[in-house]
Amino acid sequence: MTEKVVLVTGSAKRVGAQIIKTFHQQGFNCLIHCRHSIDEAEVLKQSLNKQRDNSVDVIQADLNQFEDIHQLAEQANQRFGRLDVLVNNASSFYPTPVGDAISPHHWQDLFSSNAQAPLFLSNALAPALKKSQGCIINLTDIHAENPLRHHTIYCMAKAALVMMTKSLAKELAPDIRVNAVSPGAILWPEQTLTQDAKDQVINEIALERMGSPEDIASTIYFLAQQAPYVTGQILAVDGGRSLGRHALA
Repeated sequence: MTEKVVLVTGSAKRVGAQIIKTFHQQGFNCLIHCRHSIDEAEVLKQSLNKQRDNSVDVIQADLNQFEDIHQLAEQANQRFGRLDVLVNNASSFYPTPVGDAISPHHWQDLFSSNAQAPLFLSNALAPALKKSQGCIINLTDIHAENPLRHHTIYCMAKAALVMMTKSLAKELAPDIRVNAVSPGAILWPEQTLTQDAKDQVINEIALERMGSPEDIASTIYFLAQQAPYVTGQILAVDGGRSLGRHALA
């Protein structure tokens, strides 16, 4: 098959689903990965297959389990016969303030999704990506560099993903490019925030507004398809939030 193929982890909803839609609109065959959100994944699959028959499939896997990671890689290789782009998007996110909230369970959960799974999935799919001269794009976070209070484990895991991006860019060159997108405030977290907390976030953004899933998806597509001389880079898509606190006039 000649159509290019993208696998996006954690892509049944939110930003991941928009990444799938963006690549699909550009003619890619798409592999939606999910863990629990199988109903949402199937709805997205059916919607896109109505636009172009047999162009999208769903693979369910628990990225905390090494066996599932291997099965995901095998199915990704087999479904369309090739793989051109791997987007490591799946991520657990929640606070772990110092004290009882920092537990071995939380450490394992946050590191598994944010660092461990991207590494082992990239390793398993490297032969297929080398064959297609493809690329890996990781979703990091601006808080990998500037930590978010009460989120020590999460920030550590994303910092590990940043280093993985740079390290794999060296190790897999020249056959596979590896980059990352570092989002700022794109969607409010599923955990409830007060209006004051939301206002504080907006006040820290130079552009004084939230971003959108489309901002992230279009940047990922740019790195995958329109930046052939870019590798090992972490591109912040944050409206200027990482510049430091923005003082409103």
